[in-house]
Amino acid sequence: MTRRELDAAGITDPALRAAYTRCRRLNARHGKTYFLATRLLPLERRSAVHALYGFARWADDIVDDLDRTLAPQERDRLLRRLESDLTSGLRSGGGDEPVVRAVADTATRYAIEPVLFSDFMSSMRADLTVTDYPTYADLQRYVHGSAAVIGLQMLPVLGTVTAREEAAPHAAALGVAFQLTNFLRDVGEDLDRGRVYLPGDLLAAHGVDRPLLEWSRHTGRTDPRIRAALVAAEAMTREVYRTAEPGIAMLDPRVRPCIGAAFTLYGGILDAIAEQEYTVLHRRAVVSRRRRAATAAAGVLRVAGARWQAHVPRRVATAGGPAVERKEPAR
Repeated sequence: MTRRELDAAGITDPALRAAYTRCRRLNARHGKTYFLATRLLPLERRSAVHALYGFARWADDIVDDLDRTLAPQERDRLLRRLESDLTSGLRSGGGDEPVVRAVADTATRYAIEPVLFSDFMSSMRADLTVTDYPTYADLQRYVHGSAAVIGLQMLPVLGTVTAREEAAPHAAALGVAFQLTNFLRDVGEDLDRGRVYLPGDLLAAHGVDRPLLEWSRHTGRTDPRIRAALVAAEAMTREVYRTAEPGIAMLDPRVRPCIGAAFTLYGGILDAIAEQEYTVLHRRAVVSRRRRAATAAAGVLRVAGARWQAHVPRRVATAGGPAVERKEPAR
């Protein structure tokens, strides 16, 4: 399938094909939920999505150092080197690191604004030193760079049937909703890394602080105050989903099944958290294989419907241009 995706995207250079393939593997290994949804995209757009998410995963892995083999100074050095390579790569359309080469090529092909990448790297740098966020406003500044910009990077790749400026706030909100979901799911794991991403003012409103979270994590015991705070965090996250949802209808019809599936699957993580009584400090909530398969199957049917209608002229805006009427062959 990788070869077909690259061929459909018109990526012919062997080194560039290898770079995109590496990004696809990163996305498959780290982002199982979204990787499944990506399979619903038109072939020619999948490689660009893998490049964007693969690069994000690469930077995130440096920051998190899941194997805990790197000293903080080494992580800082690697992140600075990656940022330097990215900056020069975005100017030249290349890069020394394969994931940079792929994402720089994608940025060139789809005219993605460089500031979105610099904002992302700023949030990655914050993870090296910032261990908590006192208020939701503080967290919003962080998630702008770590998540909202991902949604904005995706828009030129996906295409819209409205002006991109109209769809942009919803795309940004969807990126934030996905990340807030991850924060809620990964409270225990993030605590092990010394970080708390739930806003301090939300926790304090329910009598929760870091020592209480650490006590629960280490003892395996629950506390009603923690549960109440997690319920509030879930409600906060669902509100962001509601802000994001109208943007799905603004996308190119052929990509809506992918984004709709991701929306459903990530929302399903919140459902799983609630079903498991908010025990995220002790175990990770996951969407069952049966539900993932059912969502994917429904997405396949929607893809088929979109392709059936592909002969109907429609107005689609891509790569920063105005909406234009075009007729596309079914694939």
